[in-house]
Amino acid sequence: MSDDQRRPDEDVPASDDADHDPAEQETGEHTPVTADEPVAETTDEAAPDDGSASPIEVVSGRSGGHRRRRRRGSGCLPILLVLLLVGGGGYVAWQQLDVGNPLDRLSDYLNDTAEDYAGPGEGRVVFEVSEGDTIAEMGRNLVADDVVASVQAFTEAAAARDEESRGIQVGFYQLQRQMAARDVVDVLVDPANLVADVVTVPEGLTVDQIVDVLAKNTDYGKKAFRKALRKPERLGLPDYADGEAEGYLFPATYSYGPNASALDMLTAMVDRWRQAADDAGLEDAADELGYTPHELMTVASLVQAEGRGDDMPKVARVIYNRLENPGTAGTVGLLQIDAAVNYALGQSPIARLTTDQIESVADSPYNTYTQTGLPPGPIEAPGDEAIAAAANPEEGDWYYYVTVNLATGETKFAETPEEFSQFRAELDQYCATQSDRC
Repeated sequence: MSDDQRRPDEDVPASDDADHDPAEQETGEHTPVTADEPVAETTDEAAPDDGSASPIEVVSGRSGGHRRRRRRGSGCLPILLVLLLVGGGGYVAWQQLDVGNPLDRLSDYLNDTAEDYAGPGEGRVVFEVSEGDTIAEMGRNLVADDVVASVQAFTEAAAARDEESRGIQVGFYQLQRQMAARDVVDVLVDPANLVADVVTVPEGLTVDQIVDVLAKNTDYGKKAFRKALRKPERLGLPDYADGEAEGYLFPATYSYGPNASALDMLTAMVDRWRQAADDAGLEDAADELGYTPHELMTVASLVQAEGRGDDMPKVARVIYNRLENPGTAGTVGLLQIDAAVNYALGQSPIARLTTDQIESVADSPYNTYTQTGLPPGPIEAPGDEAIAAAANPEEGDWYYYVTVNLATGETKFAETPEEFSQFRAELDQYCATQSDRC
């Protein structure tokens, strides 16, 4: 049956033509959620500061608005009769299409009318379109919420805007009780009417910084997120994280619907981390490289802090070379990574550390100038590229790297102390003549 022959109340699934990464939701645009992605639930009400979800407030009382009858087209009646005539197999086909008992449907068509509210409606209803919902399922849910008077009125209104209705996107929409069906369709076909908190968490943030971003862009305060973080068993963290969320709250753009709690938001970030780890083959790579998955996540966080783009796999190789070949090429078994020391100092990254700064946190396990081996855990949240680099380091004999241009991120890699000294001289010259960031 072609699209223009489709019955008005035939089930048409909610659109999934486009992929928060939520994130997936991984862009600020509102796009349909694919079958593999869960729909986040959130709240647009002022939320309590304890991490629990607030109920959706709906204004009580009915308008007493009258229902009106709508004339229905009869173009689908021959199709209905044919299906009824094909016997038992035809009845099964009706059941699979989820349009109800065929005899009841025949009665509806013969009656040739559909109940509809006159509108404009009153109160407030937050309506959810879930992944895989068909037009008829939306209609039944709208009737249950007393938004429309009948499934038939809604499916007819949707059929009148068939192409747009097929693109209705998964998410939450603010409606009213007892609306005219065509007005409901007007709301649902416009993605601008989606109700959500869209939050972008960039790469390289610590847990504390991520909490700041979430508190700024949602209805929850920092206290709610910190309380949720004290329940690691509910976040979905892997066992090897040992209850610590640092490094496991994945940086992405998330669209949180109006029922999500602070815990839901953090859990969505851990779920997105799991997707990235699986895509990179993190656990298998750790086994092949001779490390634990947690150690690879620690490497990934160092790579995120120190590298850019195509340089990331090389930075990962430098780290592995220093760990596995202490004393080679003039090294002394130390990673000597400034970003880890900055983490120990609790400060934002700076281009160069002073000797006094390094010595002030000499006993910290994150001080890679005084402690051998890896830090005990990630220092920030790595993104896809950094995790992939840690799992798939580039082959090479590098033991040093120097970012010689802080503006462009140009980084040079060295195999010997002599090369390293040469690159350090380039950085000195750059700092003296072109930058005040050193």
